[in-house]
Amino acid sequence: MDFDVPDEHRMIRETVREFCEAEIAPIAQEIEDDHRYPEEVFDQLADLDVMGVPVSEEFGGLGGDQLMYAVITEELGRVSGSIGLSYAAHVSLASKPIELFGTREQKEEWLRPLAEGEYVGGWALTEPESGSDASNMSTTARQEGDEWVLNGTKQFITNASEAGSILVKAVTDPEAGYDGISTFIVDPDDDGFEVTTIWEKMGLNASPTCEIQLDGVRLPENRLLGEEGEGWEQTKRTLDGGRISIAALSTGLAQGAYEAARDYSTEREQFGQPISEFDAVRDMVVDMHRKTERARLLTHRAAWRYDQGDPVTRESALAKLDASEAAREVAEDAVQVLGGYGYTTDFAPQRFYRDAKLMEIGEGTSEIQHLVIGRELGL
Repeated sequence: MDFDVPDEHRMIRETVREFCEAEIAPIAQEIEDDHRYPEEVFDQLADLDVMGVPVSEEFGGLGGDQLMYAVITEELGRVSGSIGLSYAAHVSLASKPIELFGTREQKEEWLRPLAEGEYVGGWALTEPESGSDASNMSTTARQEGDEWVLNGTKQFITNASEAGSILVKAVTDPEAGYDGISTFIVDPDDDGFEVTTIWEKMGLNASPTCEIQLDGVRLPENRLLGEEGEGWEQTKRTLDGGRISIAALSTGLAQGAYEAARDYSTEREQFGQPISEFDAVRDMVVDMHRKTERARLLTHRAAWRYDQGDPVTRESALAKLDASEAAREVAEDAVQVLGGYGYTTDFAPQRFYRDAKLMEIGEGTSEIQHLVIGRELGL
Protein backbone atom coordinates (compact mmCIF):
# COMPACT_ATOMS: atom_id res chain seq x y z
CA MET A 1 0.00 0.00 0.00
CA ASP A 2 1.23 3.49 -0.90
CA PHE A 3 0.41 6.04 1.78
CA ASP A 4 1.92 8.97 -0.13
CA VAL A 5 -0.40 11.28 -2.05
CA PRO A 6 0.20 11.31 -5.82
CA ASP A 7 2.63 13.83 -7.30
CA GLU A 8 -0.17 15.90 -8.84
CA HIS A 9 -1.88 16.19 -5.46
CA ARG A 10 1.39 17.07 -3.77
CA MET A 11 2.08 19.87 -6.26
CA ILE A 12 -1.34 21.45 -5.84
CA ARG A 13 -1.01 21.10 -2.06
CA GLU A 14 2.23 23.08 -2.18
CA THR A 15 0.63 25.74 -4.36
CA VAL A 16 -2.32 26.12 -2.01
CA ARG A 17 -0.06 26.08 1.06
CA GLU A 18 2.05 28.90 -0.34
CA PHE A 19 -1.11 30.87 -1.07
CA CYS A 20 -2.44 30.24 2.43
CA GLU A 21 0.80 31.37 4.07
CA ALA A 22 1.04 34.50 1.93
CA GLU A 23 -2.58 35.61 1.67
CA ILE A 24 -4.68 34.02 4.40
CA ALA A 25 -2.46 33.58 7.47
CA PRO A 26 -1.73 37.33 7.80
CA ILE A 27 -5.45 38.19 7.92
CA ALA A 28 -6.85 35.07 9.61
CA GLN A 29 -7.38 36.68 13.03
CA GLU A 30 -8.39 40.03 11.58
CA ILE A 31 -11.31 38.64 9.57
CA GLU A 32 -12.46 36.72 12.65
CA ASP A 33 -12.35 39.84 14.81
CA ASP A 34 -14.21 41.83 12.16
CA HIS A 35 -16.67 38.99 11.41
CA ARG A 36 -15.90 39.63 7.74
CA TYR A 37 -16.41 37.18 4.91
CA PRO A 38 -13.20 37.58 2.85
CA GLU A 39 -14.60 37.72 -0.67
CA GLU A 40 -11.19 38.61 -2.06
CA VAL A 41 -9.74 35.32 -0.82
CA PHE A 42 -12.37 33.32 -2.68
CA ASP A 43 -11.73 35.36 -5.82
CA GLN A 44 -8.07 34.38 -5.52
CA LEU A 45 -8.99 30.73 -4.96
CA ALA A 46 -11.00 30.96 -8.17
CA ASP A 47 -7.91 32.31 -9.92
CA LEU A 48 -6.05 29.23 -8.64
CA ASP A 49 -8.82 27.11 -10.21
CA VAL A 50 -9.65 25.22 -7.01
CA MET A 51 -13.26 26.30 -6.42
CA GLY A 52 -14.50 23.24 -8.29
CA VAL A 53 -11.75 20.71 -7.62
CA PRO A 54 -13.85 17.50 -7.80
CA VAL A 55 -16.15 18.84 -10.53
CA SER A 56 -15.56 17.70 -14.11
CA GLU A 57 -13.70 20.01 -16.47
CA GLU A 58 -16.68 19.88 -18.81
CA PHE A 59 -18.60 22.09 -16.39
CA GLY A 60 -15.82 24.40 -15.27
CA GLY A 61 -14.19 22.29 -12.57
CA LEU A 62 -10.63 21.10 -12.15
CA GLY A 63 -11.53 17.46 -12.76
CA GLY A 64 -9.75 16.34 -9.60
CA ASP A 65 -10.80 13.62 -7.20
CA GLN A 66 -12.03 13.53 -3.62
CA LEU A 67 -8.52 13.00 -2.26
CA MET A 68 -7.25 16.13 -4.01
CA TYR A 69 -10.22 18.06 -2.63
CA ALA A 70 -9.49 16.75 0.89
CA VAL A 71 -5.85 17.79 0.62
CA ILE A 72 -6.81 21.35 -0.37
CA THR A 73 -9.49 21.63 2.33
CA GLU A 74 -6.94 20.54 4.94
CA GLU A 75 -4.50 23.24 3.82
CA LEU A 76 -7.18 25.93 4.13
CA GLY A 77 -8.18 24.68 7.58
CA ARG A 78 -4.55 24.74 8.68
CA VAL A 79 -4.64 28.57 8.59
CA SER A 80 -8.34 29.50 8.75
CA GLY A 81 -11.25 27.38 9.85
CA SER A 82 -13.69 29.97 8.51
CA ILE A 83 -12.31 29.94 4.99
CA GLY A 84 -12.06 26.16 5.06
CA LEU A 85 -15.68 25.83 6.18
CA SER A 86 -17.12 28.16 3.55
CA TYR A 87 -15.02 26.42 0.91
CA ALA A 88 -16.14 22.95 1.98
CA ALA A 89 -19.81 23.94 2.04
CA HIS A 90 -19.44 25.49 -1.41
CA VAL A 91 -17.84 22.43 -2.97
CA SER A 92 -19.39 19.43 -1.20
CA LEU A 93 -22.87 20.71 -0.46
CA ALA A 94 -23.64 23.39 -3.03
CA SER A 95 -21.76 22.23 -6.13
CA LYS A 96 -21.27 18.48 -6.12
CA PRO A 97 -25.00 17.58 -5.82
CA ILE A 98 -25.74 19.50 -9.03
CA GLU A 99 -23.10 17.46 -10.83
CA LEU A 100 -24.41 14.21 -9.33
CA PHE A 101 -28.13 14.76 -9.78
CA GLY A 102 -28.69 17.67 -12.17
CA THR A 103 -29.62 17.79 -15.83
CA ARG A 104 -27.12 19.01 -18.38
CA GLU A 105 -28.98 22.31 -18.55
CA GLN A 106 -28.83 22.72 -14.76
CA LYS A 107 -25.12 21.99 -14.79
CA GLU A 108 -24.49 24.64 -17.42
CA GLU A 109 -26.63 27.26 -15.68
CA TRP A 110 -25.90 26.56 -12.02
CA LEU A 111 -22.85 24.31 -11.65
CA ARG A 112 -20.49 26.10 -14.00
CA PRO A 113 -20.48 29.46 -12.17
CA LEU A 114 -19.97 27.64 -8.88
CA ALA A 115 -17.09 25.53 -10.18
CA GLU A 116 -15.45 28.52 -11.85
CA GLY A 117 -15.75 30.54 -8.65
CA GLU A 118 -18.05 33.23 -10.00
CA TYR A 119 -19.79 33.01 -6.64
CA VAL A 120 -20.09 30.64 -3.68
CA GLY A 121 -23.04 28.39 -3.02
CA GLY A 122 -25.04 27.14 -0.06
CA TRP A 123 -27.06 24.10 1.00
CA ALA A 124 -30.17 24.43 3.16
CA LEU A 125 -31.22 21.34 5.09
CA THR A 126 -31.40 22.18 8.81
CA GLU A 127 -34.45 23.90 10.31
CA PRO A 128 -35.05 25.58 13.67
CA GLU A 129 -36.89 22.55 15.06
CA SER A 130 -35.14 19.70 13.28
CA GLY A 131 -31.54 19.56 14.56
CA SER A 132 -30.16 16.03 14.29
CA ASP A 133 -33.51 14.75 12.98
CA ALA A 134 -32.89 16.51 9.69
CA SER A 135 -35.70 14.66 7.89
CA ASN A 136 -38.28 16.21 10.21
CA MET A 137 -38.75 19.37 8.19
CA SER A 138 -41.61 21.79 7.83
CA THR A 139 -40.41 23.66 4.74
CA THR A 140 -42.82 22.80 1.92
CA ALA A 141 -42.86 22.99 -1.85
CA ARG A 142 -46.31 22.99 -3.44
CA GLN A 143 -46.78 22.61 -7.16
CA GLU A 144 -49.00 25.21 -8.81
CA GLY A 145 -49.25 24.76 -12.56
CA ASP A 146 -45.74 24.82 -13.96
CA GLU A 147 -44.25 26.35 -10.81
CA TRP A 148 -43.18 25.24 -7.35
CA VAL A 149 -44.01 27.47 -4.37
CA LEU A 150 -41.66 27.20 -1.38
CA ASN A 151 -42.46 28.24 2.18
CA GLY A 152 -40.44 27.70 5.34
CA THR A 153 -37.41 28.59 7.42
CA LYS A 154 -33.91 27.12 7.24
CA GLN A 155 -31.38 27.48 10.02
CA PHE A 156 -27.56 27.49 10.32
CA ILE A 157 -26.98 27.75 6.57
CA THR A 158 -23.32 28.36 5.67
CA ASN A 159 -22.65 31.04 3.02
CA ALA A 160 -26.33 31.98 2.59
CA SER A 161 -25.69 35.73 2.81
CA GLU A 162 -22.98 35.53 0.11
CA ALA A 163 -24.33 32.76 -2.12
CA GLY A 164 -25.29 32.93 -5.75
CA SER A 165 -27.35 29.75 -5.44
CA ILE A 166 -28.63 27.58 -2.59
CA LEU A 167 -29.89 24.00 -2.70
CA VAL A 168 -33.03 23.86 -0.53
CA LYS A 169 -34.65 20.71 0.84
CA ALA A 170 -38.43 20.84 1.07
CA VAL A 171 -41.37 18.49 1.62
CA THR A 172 -43.31 17.87 -1.59
CA ASP A 173 -45.45 14.99 -0.28
CA PRO A 174 -46.24 15.16 3.46
CA GLU A 175 -47.63 11.62 3.45
CA ALA A 176 -44.56 9.95 1.94
CA GLY A 177 -42.05 10.35 4.79
CA TYR A 178 -38.45 10.21 3.56
CA ASP A 179 -39.74 9.71 0.00
CA GLY A 180 -41.62 12.99 0.18
CA ILE A 181 -38.55 15.26 0.32
CA SER A 182 -37.19 17.02 -2.77
CA THR A 183 -34.34 19.40 -3.61
CA PHE A 184 -34.67 22.78 -5.31
CA ILE A 185 -32.17 25.25 -6.72
CA VAL A 186 -32.95 28.67 -5.26
CA ASP A 187 -31.47 31.97 -6.40
CA PRO A 188 -31.19 34.42 -3.47
CA ASP A 189 -32.58 37.07 -5.82
CA ASP A 190 -35.84 35.12 -6.13
CA ASP A 191 -38.81 37.03 -4.73
CA GLY A 192 -39.70 35.83 -1.23
CA PHE A 193 -36.17 34.75 -0.28
CA GLU A 194 -34.62 36.58 2.68
CA VAL A 195 -31.62 36.12 4.95
CA THR A 196 -33.17 37.02 8.30
CA THR A 197 -30.21 36.38 10.63
CA ILE A 198 -26.44 36.15 10.40
CA TRP A 199 -25.44 34.45 13.63
CA GLU A 200 -22.79 35.63 16.06
CA LYS A 201 -20.91 32.45 16.92
CA MET A 202 -18.30 31.06 19.28
CA GLY A 203 -15.91 30.75 16.33
CA LEU A 204 -15.77 30.64 12.54
CA ASN A 205 -17.15 34.17 12.34
CA ALA A 206 -15.56 34.93 8.97
CA SER A 207 -17.83 32.22 7.55
CA PRO A 208 -21.44 33.47 7.60
CA THR A 209 -23.97 31.15 9.23
CA CYS A 210 -27.52 32.26 8.48
CA GLU A 211 -31.22 31.80 8.98
CA ILE A 212 -33.17 32.09 5.76
CA GLN A 213 -36.87 32.63 5.18
CA LEU A 214 -38.75 31.34 2.14
CA ASP A 215 -42.04 33.17 1.82
CA GLY A 216 -43.92 32.07 -1.26
CA VAL A 217 -40.77 31.67 -3.36
CA ARG A 218 -41.93 30.70 -6.86
CA LEU A 219 -39.63 28.53 -8.93
CA PRO A 220 -40.01 27.17 -12.46
CA GLU A 221 -40.17 23.40 -12.83
CA ASN A 222 -36.57 23.23 -14.00
CA ARG A 223 -35.36 24.24 -10.53
CA LEU A 224 -36.23 20.79 -9.17
CA LEU A 225 -32.93 18.87 -8.77
CA GLY A 226 -33.37 15.28 -9.87
CA GLU A 227 -36.82 13.76 -9.49
CA GLU A 228 -39.52 14.65 -7.00
CA GLY A 229 -39.08 12.59 -3.81
CA GLU A 230 -35.36 11.93 -4.31
CA GLY A 231 -34.23 14.63 -1.88
CA TRP A 232 -33.45 12.39 1.08
CA GLU A 233 -31.44 9.86 -0.91
CA GLN A 234 -29.55 12.79 -2.44
CA THR A 235 -28.90 14.12 1.06
CA LYS A 236 -27.41 10.87 2.30
CA ARG A 237 -25.13 10.58 -0.69
CA THR A 238 -24.11 14.22 -0.39
CA LEU A 239 -23.22 13.79 3.27
CA ASP A 240 -21.01 10.80 2.49
CA GLY A 241 -18.75 13.19 0.61
CA GLY A 242 -19.40 16.18 2.84
CA ARG A 243 -18.27 14.36 5.96
CA ILE A 244 -14.95 13.58 4.29
CA SER A 245 -14.47 17.30 3.69
CA ILE A 246 -15.26 18.10 7.35
CA ALA A 247 -12.77 15.40 8.36
CA ALA A 248 -10.19 17.08 6.12
CA LEU A 249 -10.99 20.51 7.55
CA SER A 250 -10.72 19.09 11.07
CA THR A 251 -7.35 17.56 10.22
CA GLY A 252 -6.20 20.95 8.99
CA LEU A 253 -7.29 22.62 12.23
CA ALA A 254 -5.44 19.97 14.21
CA GLN A 255 -2.33 20.38 12.05
CA GLY A 256 -2.33 24.15 12.51
CA ALA A 257 -2.77 23.85 16.27
CA TYR A 258 -0.08 21.16 16.54
CA GLU A 259 2.43 23.25 14.55
CA ALA A 260 1.76 26.30 16.73
CA ALA A 261 2.36 24.27 19.89
CA ARG A 262 5.42 22.48 18.52
CA ASP A 263 7.09 25.69 17.38
CA TYR A 264 6.32 27.53 20.59
CA SER A 265 7.55 24.66 22.78
CA THR A 266 10.95 24.62 21.07
CA GLU A 267 11.38 28.39 21.36
CA ARG A 268 9.93 29.14 24.79
CA GLU A 269 12.40 28.68 27.64
CA GLN A 270 11.67 28.16 31.31
CA PHE A 271 14.10 27.15 34.04
CA GLY A 272 16.94 27.56 31.54
CA GLN A 273 15.72 25.19 28.82
CA PRO A 274 13.08 24.93 26.06
CA ILE A 275 9.80 23.71 27.50
CA SER A 276 9.76 20.95 24.85
CA GLU A 277 12.46 19.24 26.91
CA PHE A 278 10.10 18.79 29.85
CA ASP A 279 8.37 15.42 29.74
CA ALA A 280 4.89 16.83 30.33
CA VAL A 281 5.09 19.22 27.38
CA ARG A 282 6.93 16.86 25.06
CA ASP A 283 4.42 14.06 25.66
CA MET A 284 1.53 16.43 25.03
CA VAL A 285 2.98 17.59 21.71
CA VAL A 286 3.71 13.99 20.66
CA ASP A 287 0.10 13.05 21.39
CA MET A 288 -1.07 16.02 19.33
CA HIS A 289 1.01 14.77 16.41
CA ARG A 290 -0.32 11.23 16.84
CA LYS A 291 -3.95 12.33 16.81
CA THR A 292 -3.42 14.52 13.76
CA GLU A 293 -1.72 11.76 11.79
CA ARG A 294 -4.46 9.29 12.72
CA ALA A 295 -7.14 11.73 11.57
CA ARG A 296 -5.31 12.26 8.28
CA LEU A 297 -5.00 8.55 7.60
CA LEU A 298 -8.70 7.93 8.20
CA THR A 299 -9.62 10.92 6.04
CA HIS A 300 -7.38 9.89 3.16
CA ARG A 301 -8.66 6.33 3.32
CA ALA A 302 -12.26 7.51 3.12
CA ALA A 303 -11.42 9.85 0.23
CA TRP A 304 -9.54 7.11 -1.63
CA ARG A 305 -12.43 4.67 -1.28
CA TYR A 306 -14.85 7.36 -2.45
CA ASP A 307 -12.69 7.78 -5.54
CA GLN A 308 -12.81 4.04 -6.18
CA GLY A 309 -16.60 4.22 -6.28
CA ASP A 310 -16.93 2.15 -3.09
CA PRO A 311 -19.68 2.75 -0.50
CA VAL A 312 -18.18 5.09 2.11
CA THR A 313 -20.95 5.72 4.64
CA ARG A 314 -19.01 3.98 7.42
CA GLU A 315 -15.61 5.31 6.36
CA SER A 316 -16.75 8.92 6.03
CA ALA A 317 -18.57 8.86 9.36
CA LEU A 318 -15.55 7.26 11.06
CA ALA A 319 -13.16 9.83 9.58
CA LYS A 320 -15.45 12.72 10.51
CA LEU A 321 -15.95 11.43 14.06
CA ASP A 322 -12.28 10.86 14.74
CA ALA A 323 -10.90 13.95 13.01
CA SER A 324 -13.41 16.35 14.56
CA GLU A 325 -12.70 15.11 18.05
CA ALA A 326 -8.96 15.16 17.35
CA ALA A 327 -9.20 18.78 16.20
CA ARG A 328 -10.86 19.85 19.43
CA GLU A 329 -8.46 17.86 21.63
CA VAL A 330 -5.34 19.01 19.79
CA ALA A 331 -6.44 22.65 19.78
CA GLU A 332 -7.20 22.52 23.50
CA ASP A 333 -3.77 21.09 24.21
CA ALA A 334 -2.19 23.77 22.02
CA VAL A 335 -3.76 26.45 24.20
CA GLN A 336 -2.35 24.65 27.24
CA VAL A 337 1.16 24.44 25.79
CA LEU A 338 1.19 28.17 25.15
CA GLY A 339 -0.20 28.88 28.60
CA GLY A 340 -1.37 32.47 29.06
CA TYR A 341 -0.31 33.36 25.53
CA GLY A 342 -2.52 30.58 24.18
CA TYR A 343 -5.53 32.33 25.67
CA THR A 344 -4.82 35.58 23.80
CA THR A 345 -5.85 36.47 20.28
CA ASP A 346 -2.24 37.31 19.44
CA PHE A 347 -1.69 33.57 19.00
CA ALA A 348 -3.65 31.16 16.80
CA PRO A 349 -4.48 28.25 19.19
CA GLN A 350 -7.49 30.02 20.75
CA ARG A 351 -8.95 30.43 17.27
CA PHE A 352 -8.37 26.80 16.37
CA TYR A 353 -9.95 25.79 19.68
CA ARG A 354 -13.12 27.78 19.09
CA ASP A 355 -13.35 26.73 15.45
CA ALA A 356 -12.81 23.03 16.16
CA LYS A 357 -15.91 22.65 18.30
CA LEU A 358 -18.22 23.15 15.35
CA MET A 359 -16.60 20.18 13.61
CA GLU A 360 -18.22 17.90 16.20
CA ILE A 361 -21.64 19.42 15.46
CA GLY A 362 -21.98 20.29 11.77
CA GLU A 363 -22.92 17.69 9.12
CA GLY A 364 -24.00 15.32 11.87
CA THR A 365 -22.93 15.50 15.50
CA SER A 366 -20.47 13.02 16.97
CA GLU A 367 -23.46 11.24 18.47
CA ILE A 368 -25.04 10.88 15.03
CA GLN A 369 -21.74 9.54 13.66
CA HIS A 370 -21.82 6.84 16.34
CA LEU A 371 -25.37 6.01 15.23
CA VAL A 372 -24.38 5.84 11.55
CA ILE A 373 -21.33 3.68 12.24
CA GLY A 374 -23.34 1.41 14.51
CA ARG A 375 -25.92 0.84 11.79
CA GLU A 376 -23.17 0.08 9.28
CA LEU A 377 -21.75 -2.48 11.72
CA GLY A 378 -25.17 -4.11 12.07
CA LEU A 379 -25.62 -2.96 15.67
